[in-house]
Amino acid sequence: MQKILRSLLLGLSLLLLVAGTARAQSDADREAIKQTALDYIEGYYNGDAERMERSLHPDLAKRIARTNPSTGKSNLNHMTAAQLIQGTRMRQGRPTPKEQQQRDITILDVYENVASVKIVANDWIDYLHEVKFDGRWVIINVLWEMKPKSK
Repeated sequence: MQKILRSLLLGLSLLLLVAGTARAQSDADREAIKQTALDYIEGYYNGDAERMERSLHPDLAKRIARTNPSTGKSNLNHMTAAQLIQGTRMRQGRPTPKEQQQRDITILDVYENVASVKIVANDWIDYLHEVKFDGRWVIINVLWEMKPKSK
């Protein structure tokens, strides 16, 4: 009986040690995931192309589905990392006023080297897919939607 109890305690100790180590890494990853999202949204708001570029994987795809009101037909608008960086660079010197810089970030899920993140911005909502690539978190996909205009 004592042998079984000792084995159970050893197994439990190992499990707690592994769980504690995984949690510590998860906390660091969650912070890095959030920082990537902040670099993206704050980079845009402040016209900081370097910060925007740091947050993106070069193969990023940013998409929005739009419906043509006259035909009712949907189309998909695409943006690449290069287009997003250039658009941000063009905002340099013309930042969004601080009181309009909404940046509510929610990490929806993290599994191994992938994460889903939601950003509620001032006029739109972004759903980001982040990937841990070469040891750092970057955005690989963005699906977004404009908020309805208030009347």
